[in-house]
Amino acid sequence: MRRMEVRTVFIVLWIAIMALKLVIAARLPLFVDEAFYWLEGQHLAWAYSDLPGLTAWLIRLGTTLFGDGVLAVRLPFLAISALVPWLIVSMTAREFDTDAGWIAGCAALLLPLLGSLGVMALPDAVLALATVLCLDAGMRLLREVTHGAALLLALGLALGALSHYRFIAVIGVGIVVLLWLPRGREVLRDPRVWIAIAFGAAAWIPLLIWNVDNAEAGLRFQLVDRHPWALHADGWLFVVVQALLVTPLLFVALMIGAWRGRKAPNDAARFLAICGGLLVLGFCVLGFVADTERVSFHWPLPGYIALLPLVGFVLAQWPRWLRVATWATLALGFVGVVGYYSAVSSSQLRAQMAAQKWYPSNFAGWDTLATAVRQQLGEMPDDTVLVADNFKVAAELGFALDRRDIRVLDHPLNRHHGRAPQLQLWGLQLGDRAELGGRPVLLVVGASDVKFSALLARYQAICARMGGLPVTRVVNADRGGQRFVLARLDPGAAADGDCVTPAVAHVDAPAPGARVSGHFEVRGWAVKDGSGVASVVVTLDGAPVADARYGIANGWVSQFLQGGSRDPSQPDVGFAATVDVGDRAPGTYWLGIEIIGRDGSVERWAEQPLRILPMD
Repeated sequence: MRRMEVRTVFIVLWIAIMALKLVIAARLPLFVDEAFYWLEGQHLAWAYSDLPGLTAWLIRLGTTLFGDGVLAVRLPFLAISALVPWLIVSMTAREFDTDAGWIAGCAALLLPLLGSLGVMALPDAVLALATVLCLDAGMRLLREVTHGAALLLALGLALGALSHYRFIAVIGVGIVVLLWLPRGREVLRDPRVWIAIAFGAAAWIPLLIWNVDNAEAGLRFQLVDRHPWALHADGWLFVVVQALLVTPLLFVALMIGAWRGRKAPNDAARFLAICGGLLVLGFCVLGFVADTERVSFHWPLPGYIALLPLVGFVLAQWPRWLRVATWATLALGFVGVVGYYSAVSSSQLRAQMAAQKWYPSNFAGWDTLATAVRQQLGEMPDDTVLVADNFKVAAELGFALDRRDIRVLDHPLNRHHGRAPQLQLWGLQLGDRAELGGRPVLLVVGASDVKFSALLARYQAICARMGGLPVTRVVNADRGGQRFVLARLDPGAAADGDCVTPAVAHVDAPAPGARVSGHFEVRGWAVKDGSGVASVVVTLDGAPVADARYGIANGWVSQFLQGGSRDPSQPDVGFAATVDVGDRAPGTYWLGIEIIGRDGSVERWAEQPLRILPMD
């Protein structure tokens, strides 16, 4: 009876979670990495600067079979993520116990890092599948070396090689553990195993050839450029994040399973325990010396996959209240992750998060930008060249507009994410305007894609390359949570004297989320290189409410902005205004400023929330 109940729970969970992920995947805006993988899929190759080829191939397959749209991009990854829990159930039940299999499957479905796979078209889904196949093959081989087990190992190794550089860790740990176990050393004496390993090694050849042909750019980025390789205290934060993402009680159960299983009489249990323990421990240690700027919390996932088949035996020895607490916290963790994706899928919730530091900028604003770009291109000649400020803008616009010919300027982000070599290979990286042969240009600049203090310097650098940066249109998505500047560069147009840049501004007071009533003061500063600022207007919910006094001395601004400001009004670039809330109803409003340049440009700056309180 109990076996039937656990199986029923797993099947119901699997159906519900797959349906939920399907809905989220259809609504969630495309993440910037997904968009770039889509772009890679439009330029099919054996390997790319950031990844082996399989992720791009799967996206191309999805869009070829199911048409355009975010769901088509993600369907192959959803299918893979749907298969992985069943494989975990199967191998656990075969090696240990049927109940243990269903329990491991339920944990796999609810484990936030694993259960949410497939919602986005990322290589981790294939990496998880490759890990399961290799673990399954390893346990089969420890029992008996057969052609089927060797073939399964070859398949897993090949998929892993085609998914991500990180799979090297799975291979290395797997070989170490086989050498560690007496039965594993016997397995490695069988030629069929080495044929499988050779097949898996051959799958790395396209990536190695790409690196040889491109000065090892991919290897240098993955192994050298992105990592400080210096001891830092953020490693402790990495460990804490792991415990939170796995959920604390399950994390403890997995670690207990690894510790106890390392000396189990069963070869399969020892294999899983040592593989999982070494992978998790290795990545946690790596967290003390490796990259902390980019997302890395998902790195130890292969280790958790290896330990899941052992978790049922650990939980069986815990008191009932602790088992209930483990499953409850695990379910809450999963709900938290999918809840985040659901929130990001809502344009209303994204807008509410616009002024918060956790605003999901890599998901947001792309549809709004694409609409504005379509409209602007409709007003320009047919031979207009669309130029993006960085790879994020190019990839997202490429997907939204179904274009793979968008030129891209050199940008720190392109190098920071290892995409610059690929853009150069495709011939998409643009050095300067002279390369365009006098054709009209629509330049799209991501004003939110550099540190605020470096924004003006970025504008100045673009001016030097493109000969001008006239503000044709400012696109404020989610009230400026994402800001873009569209610049129309017509043939023959060039900057006279100093290049006129878009404005850079800041509201110093009131702070975002401040509570006000009656009259309150707005203070800040605004600069605009080349032309200067003519006036500043304060707005509430987009409507003008006060004309600011512009020209207040503020010498700090030119020191704060990298590259310095060439605004002709320096250092008198501050502004102040008094706003009367009048008879407005209490509630949340959005405070903004409108900057009018001496060149006639009008730019709305990002807005920030303000709470108007009832009058006493």
